[in-house]
Amino acid sequence: MTMTARWNGETLARSDNTVVVEGNHYFPAADVARGVLVPSEKTTFCPWKGTANYYSINAGGAMNTDAAWYYPEPKEKASHIEGHIAFWNGVEVVEE
Repeated sequence: MTMTARWNGETLARSDNTVVVEGNHYFPAADVARGVLVPSEKTTFCPWKGTANYYSINAGGAMNTDAAWYYPEPKEKASHIEGHIAFWNGVEVVEE
Protein backbone atom coordinates (compact mmCIF):
# COMPACT_ATOMS: atom_id res chain seq x y z
CA MET A 1 0.00 0.00 0.00
CA THR A 2 1.35 3.40 -1.00
CA MET A 3 0.73 6.22 1.46
CA THR A 4 0.96 9.90 0.50
CA ALA A 5 1.15 12.96 2.77
CA ARG A 6 -0.10 16.24 1.29
CA TRP A 7 -0.55 19.76 2.54
CA ASN A 8 -1.37 23.04 0.83
CA GLY A 9 -1.40 21.47 -2.62
CA GLU A 10 2.02 19.82 -2.35
CA THR A 11 3.05 16.21 -1.86
CA LEU A 12 5.25 16.04 1.22
CA ALA A 13 5.95 12.31 1.32
CA ARG A 14 5.10 9.12 -0.54
CA SER A 15 6.05 5.61 0.57
CA ASP A 16 5.23 1.92 0.35
CA ASN A 17 7.02 1.38 3.67
CA THR A 18 5.28 3.46 6.33
CA VAL A 19 5.13 2.20 9.90
CA VAL A 20 1.81 2.71 11.71
CA VAL A 21 1.99 3.56 15.41
CA GLU A 22 -1.05 4.76 17.36
CA GLY A 23 -2.88 5.47 14.10
CA ASN A 24 -0.11 7.63 12.61
CA HIS A 25 1.83 6.69 9.50
CA TYR A 26 5.56 7.22 9.98
CA PHE A 27 7.31 7.76 6.63
CA PRO A 28 10.95 6.80 6.08
CA ALA A 29 12.94 10.07 6.03
CA ALA A 30 14.27 9.18 2.56
CA ASP A 31 10.68 9.24 1.23
CA VAL A 32 9.98 12.79 2.44
CA ALA A 33 10.37 15.60 -0.11
CA ARG A 34 13.53 17.62 0.31
CA GLY A 35 13.14 21.25 1.30
CA VAL A 36 9.68 21.05 2.88
CA LEU A 37 10.84 20.43 6.46
CA VAL A 38 12.07 23.33 8.60
CA PRO A 39 13.60 22.42 11.99
CA SER A 40 11.56 23.56 14.99
CA GLU A 41 12.48 24.11 18.63
CA LYS A 42 9.42 22.18 19.85
CA THR A 43 9.81 18.84 21.63
CA THR A 44 7.35 16.56 23.39
CA PHE A 45 7.83 13.45 25.49
CA CYS A 46 6.11 10.07 25.23
CA PRO A 47 6.72 7.58 28.07
CA TRP A 48 7.23 4.63 25.72
CA LYS A 49 8.63 6.30 22.57
CA GLY A 50 10.88 8.97 24.08
CA THR A 51 11.42 12.62 23.10
CA ALA A 52 9.96 13.79 19.80
CA ASN A 53 11.47 16.64 17.82
CA TYR A 54 9.37 18.66 15.38
CA TYR A 55 9.56 20.25 11.97
CA SER A 56 7.43 22.98 10.49
CA ILE A 57 6.35 22.44 6.89
CA ASN A 58 7.07 24.98 4.17
CA ALA A 59 4.87 24.12 1.18
CA GLY A 60 2.85 25.99 -1.42
CA GLY A 61 4.08 29.34 -0.15
CA ALA A 62 2.84 28.81 3.42
CA MET A 63 4.20 27.54 6.73
CA ASN A 64 2.49 24.88 8.89
CA THR A 65 4.15 25.21 12.30
CA ASP A 66 5.23 22.01 14.09
CA ALA A 67 3.24 19.79 11.69
CA ALA A 68 5.75 16.93 11.50
CA TRP A 69 7.59 15.00 14.19
CA TYR A 70 10.20 12.31 14.62
CA TYR A 71 12.07 10.49 17.36
CA PRO A 72 15.84 10.95 16.90
CA GLU A 73 16.61 8.47 19.69
CA PRO A 74 13.47 6.41 20.32
CA LYS A 75 13.24 4.08 23.28
CA GLU A 76 13.73 0.36 22.61
CA LYS A 77 10.01 -0.42 22.22
CA ALA A 78 9.76 2.25 19.50
CA SER A 79 13.06 1.53 17.75
CA HIS A 80 11.18 0.59 14.55
CA ILE A 81 10.27 4.27 13.98
CA GLU A 82 13.83 5.56 14.14
CA GLY A 83 14.56 7.44 10.92
CA HIS A 84 10.84 7.99 10.26
CA ILE A 85 8.70 11.14 10.19
CA ALA A 86 4.97 11.52 10.93
CA PHE A 87 2.57 14.35 10.11
CA TRP A 88 -0.46 16.05 11.62
CA ASN A 89 -2.04 19.52 11.93
CA GLY A 90 -3.98 19.46 8.67
CA VAL A 91 -1.61 17.27 6.67
CA GLU A 92 -3.66 14.75 4.72
CA VAL A 93 -2.27 11.20 4.78
CA VAL A 94 -4.06 8.94 2.30
CA GLU A 95 -3.64 5.56 0.67
CA GLU A 96 -3.21 5.66 -3.11
